Amino acid sequence: MTVANQLAITLKKSMIGRPEVQRVTLRTLGLNKREQTVVQPDNDAIRGMIKKIQHMVEVKEINN
Repeated sequence: MTVANQLAITLKKSMIGRPEVQRVTLRTLGLNKREQTVVQPDNDAIRGMIKKIQHMVEVKEINN
């Protein structure tokens, strides 16, 4: 299994009505608006955050 160098994370669903824990996780990743995409390094901490909000985001692996 090849590990990606970076992850492109896109927010697909609104933060409105979500628990505070999920909103804080999204803001920590740098996501503020729906359909916004950020690039984060691929590591265990980022993967753990994505797992908490996987129902709200779309993740693509970027290999450099």
